[in-house]
Amino acid sequence: MDLPDSIEYCLSKEAADESTPFGPEVLAYKVAGKIFALTNPSDVPSRINLKCNPGYAVELREEYEAITPGYHMNKKHWNTVTLNDSVPSVLIRELIDLSYRLVVASLPKSKQPQGNEPPPFSNPK
Repeated sequence: MDLPDSIEYCLSKEAADESTPFGPEVLAYKVAGKIFALTNPSDVPSRINLKCNPGYAVELREEYEAITPGYHMNKKHWNTVTLNDSVPSVLIRELIDLSYRLVVASLPKSKQPQGNEPPPFSNPK
C-alpha cells in the first residue's frame, strides 16, 4: 500500500478530515478534531504514524522492520509504518482501522460517528 492509497483510506473513514495543524508539510487525519494518522508526503520513503494498543505496538515492531516507535509521538501508543511494501496492505488497512477506532472510542459518545464501521479485527491486544 502506497501513501496515496493510505491517505485515501484514512479519508474514507466516517467523519474523517485532513488538516495541517503542524504546518503545511505534515498532513493530519482527524475524527472529531482528534488525530488518528499523520504523514509528511515529502518523506522518502513514505511513512505514516498510527495509534496502536501498547502491547500490540511492540509485537508489530518485533515482527516488521518497517514498523517502528512513533516518530515525534508517544512511543507507547504510536507506531510509524514505513510504506515500502514490506508490510502487507491488508495489515496497513487494519492498522488504520485500529487507530481510527482507538481515537473514536476515546471521544465522548456525543462526538462519536454513528456510522457502519466494520467490527475490529481480532489481533490487537
